[in-house]
Amino acid sequence: MSLAGMLSRRATGMGTAPWYRATSLPISTSSTSSKSISSQVRPTTRSSVGARITETRATAARPIAMFSTQLMMTNSTTSNRGLHSSPAKFGKEKNVDATTTAAAGEYARTDDSIQVEYPAESQLPASEPLTGAGGAVGKNRPPTLPTFSLQGKVGVVTGGARGLGLVMGQGMVISGADLAIVDLNKEEASRQAQLIVETFRKENPDSKRVPKVTAHYADVSDAASVEACIAEIIASHGKIDNLVTSAGFTENFEAIAYPIDRMRKLWGVNVDGTYLFATSVARHLMERKSKGSMVFIGSMSGSIVNVPQPQAPYNAAKAAVRHLCASLSVEWAKAGIRVNCISPGYMLTALTQKILDDNPDLKQKWTSLIPQGHMGNPEDLMGPVTFLLSDASSYVTGADLRVDGGYTVT
Repeated sequence: MSLAGMLSRRATGMGTAPWYRATSLPISTSSTSSKSISSQVRPTTRSSVGARITETRATAARPIAMFSTQLMMTNSTTSNRGLHSSPAKFGKEKNVDATTTAAAGEYARTDDSIQVEYPAESQLPASEPLTGAGGAVGKNRPPTLPTFSLQGKVGVVTGGARGLGLVMGQGMVISGADLAIVDLNKEEASRQAQLIVETFRKENPDSKRVPKVTAHYADVSDAASVEACIAEIIASHGKIDNLVTSAGFTENFEAIAYPIDRMRKLWGVNVDGTYLFATSVARHLMERKSKGSMVFIGSMSGSIVNVPQPQAPYNAAKAAVRHLCASLSVEWAKAGIRVNCISPGYMLTALTQKILDDNPDLKQKWTSLIPQGHMGNPEDLMGPVTFLLSDASSYVTGADLRVDGGYTVT
């Protein structure tokens, strides 16, 4: 057939040729045991769509929940921190039939009895720099590819005074960079900056290089605060080469009950904060006519819906971060600025450890859905962030690297 003929057929809905769609799913052993896979896909004309949809619904009436997430809404508990959860028989090992349709089934849904508010600044647990993580290139550090080095670079990490941000910042220092820690709590950021330098010196007593690590305040959701922070960092370090946007938080609220002011704050920190810091650093790099690399910290929640916790605004915010990364990577590619995203899974930080201590059933629920069978450690992000910031990934931009123990591929 000629190209013109093919285009003509496409413009008219492919003429009378059949189009193919799955009309029943092999999810019930009683309905598929005597059928071959090929029998599940049939040539269908558009006039028979209604009949096929009816057939599909009928055959999907009792699906097998291969990875059951059924929640038994009993024995609800409340912790002394106001964190609510419902102990449940929840996990991949529970391979049971759902008793309702797939649309209304309990085998894959959130639990609106879970409510977790992000704690106030004074309630946040402190973090400590990692020890035994390595240090400057030399006899104390095994050799690796030179392209992984961040020697001579200045990196910025937002939300860097605690948790994942702190560990990734330390990874940048270990890889050779000087570091600016940005946080809403400048006092804690200053303490961590000093500890990182002390830890580096202790583990690398013969190193001629002593990293420069500084602390800076910023409300990442406020444009004026961000601009002032960037100016302060440039005045202190002379330049910025790398950015890691780790400032962010999550809360668990039933969507219809989420306080609007808290939702706006969540969006402001997770999405606006990422955008404001990225664009401010990009302007600086463009003015210098210098290449740079940025890593946005997203979440696996930007690609999937976590169960059992209800967190629709957070999921949407992290999806926005992931797509913002893709958009800016294309827009800034000609300027030599690479933008990538890391989407962590469940990570055992000081904050999540406290939540799990108060709600022990949650850990069982989470780990039961992770193929590797355990939550990640913050240091699991050191390698990925160093790779994406360094020249080792010079042809990588717009990527979303999921560090989740396989959670999102099941």
